[in-house]
Amino acid sequence: MIVSQLQIYNFRRFRSMDGKPGLSITFHEGLNALIGENDSGKTTIIDALKLVLLTQSNEYIRPAEDDFYTDETGNSVTEFRIDCVLEKFTDNEAKNFIEYLTFTKENGSLKYTLKLYFRAWKEKHRIFTELRIGQKDDGVIMEGKARELLKAVYLKPLRDAEREMSSGRNSRISQILMSHSVFSDRDGHRLKEILSNANNDIEKYFVEEDGKVILQTIRNTLSVLNSQDMSDEAKLETSDIQLKAILESLSLSAPEIHPSLGELNLLFIAAELLLLKHDETGGLKLALIEELEAHLHPQAQLRLIDYLQNEYNKSGAQIIISTHSTILASKINLKNLILMKQGRGYDLTYGETGLEKGDYLFLQRFLDATKSNLFFAKGVIMVEGDAENLLLPVLADILGYPLEKYGISIVNVGSTAFLRYSRIFIRKDGSTIGIPVSVITDCDVKPCYKKSVETGIEEFNSKVKESSDAVKEKEKKYSVGTVKGFIAPRWTLEYCLAMSCLSERFHRAIYYGKKIKNSDTYSLTIKKIEKADKEAEKEYKQWSLMSREERAYKIYQVMLDNNDKSGLKAIVAQSLASLLKWDISSIPDGISKEQMFDLDLYQCLVDEKKREALKEEIINDKYIEYLVKAIRYAVGKTG
Repeated sequence: MIVSQLQIYNFRRFRSMDGKPGLSITFHEGLNALIGENDSGKTTIIDALKLVLLTQSNEYIRPAEDDFYTDETGNSVTEFRIDCVLEKFTDNEAKNFIEYLTFTKENGSLKYTLKLYFRAWKEKHRIFTELRIGQKDDGVIMEGKARELLKAVYLKPLRDAEREMSSGRNSRISQILMSHSVFSDRDGHRLKEILSNANNDIEKYFVEEDGKVILQTIRNTLSVLNSQDMSDEAKLETSDIQLKAILESLSLSAPEIHPSLGELNLLFIAAELLLLKHDETGGLKLALIEELEAHLHPQAQLRLIDYLQNEYNKSGAQIIISTHSTILASKINLKNLILMKQGRGYDLTYGETGLEKGDYLFLQRFLDATKSNLFFAKGVIMVEGDAENLLLPVLADILGYPLEKYGISIVNVGSTAFLRYSRIFIRKDGSTIGIPVSVITDCDVKPCYKKSVETGIEEFNSKVKESSDAVKEKEKKYSVGTVKGFIAPRWTLEYCLAMSCLSERFHRAIYYGKKIKNSDTYSLTIKKIEKADKEAEKEYKQWSLMSREERAYKIYQVMLDNNDKSGLKAIVAQSLASLLKWDISSIPDGISKEQMFDLDLYQCLVDEKKREALKEEIINDKYIEYLVKAIRYAVGKTG
C-alpha cells in the first residue's frame, strides 16, 4: 500500500477556500522527491503525514498553536483538517484494515482504499485531535493494531545519527531491530541462548576461576558485618536475559575510528531503511526523509539517490523526501519529482507535463546540477549560450532587477533545445504552475550582401521582413502558458548588440576579448587595453558613414573571423559586462583600468546617476528591448 493523496485544510499557511484544500498533492509508488523554492510547502507535507500516520520511532507528535492557519491580522482558525488516502493494498496488508477499507471493482478485480481524516481543534486553550476512517464527519475512529501498522519511518533534517545509533533504554536502533521479523520470536530467540551461555561462563569465572578471590573477599567482609542469623552466601550474577534488554545494549557503529558526520548519517539511513525491505506484518512501508542531503557530500548524495531509485522501486516501499539540493534534483529521474509551487504539488511524471517520452530520456542525460536550479526558482530565464548567461545578470542589475534578489535562475541549455526544458512547466491538463519562464533565442535570419540587378553593385540586405516573420514564428513556438519566447529582432544577440546603443562598447569588447584570448594568462595589461582602444576607435570611425545594419554586420564579422568564435563569444560578453559595470561606477583614485574586469569590485561603488542614464538608453533601444522584456517578465514585472 502507498499514500496516494494528501489534502490539507487551514493547516499552517495553507488556507482552505470555498471548501477546497489549501494544499493538494498526489504521490506514486517508489521515490517521491519534493522540490521547490523555500516556503513552498515541502516541510508542511512531511509534518502533515507525520501527524496522520505517526512514526515508528514513537516521537511525540502533537499539533501546536502555530499549526492553525493565521491571517494577516493575527486571527487564527479554530480547526484544521488533513485528509490522506492510501491505495494499492496487497491481500496481506488489506487483512489488517478490513473493517476500515472501501471496495470498488476495477477491471474485474477489487480495489481497496483507506481514507483517513485527521482533525485538530481548539477549545479553551487546549488542542484536541482525532483520526477517523471512511467519512470525515461520522467515520470510525481508528485505534489499536491498525493504527500501529500505519506508522512511517521518519528521518529528521540535521539528524544526530551518532546519538540515534547509541545503546540505551528504548534506543532507536533497538526499536528498529525489535520491529524486524528476525526478532519476532522473543521468548525462544537464539540471542537469548547465546547470552545465557555467556552469563553461565561469567558466573563460573567468579565461583571457580580467578574471579573467586573477589567473591570470597566480599563474602568474608559480609560475614563480619552481618548479624548471626543472616547468610554470607553472596553471588555475582547477571541481570535477567530479555530480548529487549539485549537489543537495547547494542549500538551501531561505523568501521572508521573517527567516522565523519556523513558516514554516520549514511549508516543511520541504512538502519532506518532496514524495515522497508523486510516488513512482513502487512504494515505501511513508507519512509519520510527531510533534507536527504544533510551532512552528505555531493558524491555520497549521488550514491544514495541511485540506491533509493533502483532498490526501493522494486521492493514495493514508498519514499517521500524533501530536498534543496540541485545535485539531487538533477540526478533524480524527472518522473519521481514533485515540484511545489503556490500550494500545489505538481507531479512531473510522463502524462502530467508537456514533455514527450523522448524528452525524459534527453533530460536524464543533460539536466545537470546547474540547470536543475530551475526547480528552486521564482522565475526562469532560458538562454542558448554563454554570452547571454554572462551578460544578462549585469543588464538586470542596471535595470534594477538583481536576479539573485528576485530568485531568478538563468538556465543555459547550451543549444536551441528549449522545448525539452520549458515543457517541464507546461501541464497536460492546461493548468499552469505559476513560474514565469522567459525563453531568449535568436531569430537566426542572417543579413547579407546581394548584387543589385539594376546597378550590378553589391548592396547590403538587412532582411527586415524575413526577420520579423521569424520572430513571430518563434514567439508562437515557444510561448505556452507561463512560458514566453523573447526573440532577437535581428539575426543574433551579438548582431543586435552591434546595432544597439551599446554598439561602440560591444565593438571595444571584441578587441578586449581577442587580447584576452591570445594571452597566456587570460588577462589584460594597461598596454593591451590602450592598444585595443586605439584599434577599435580607428576601425569604428571607418564605418561611420555606413547604415546601422551594415556597420553592425562589420562589427560582428570582426568576432566571427576568429577561428574559435564560440570561445571568444563568452570572453567578449564578459568584457562587455565589465565595460557596463565600469560605465556606471564611480571610480576612486588609485584604481587602475586593469581592475575593471573584476566584476565584483564596483558593486558598492555604483553611481546612481550614471546607472539611470544607461538604464534609460537600454530601455528605449528597440534592438535589445527583447532582453529587457525577458528580464521583466521573469521577475514578474509585466506592466
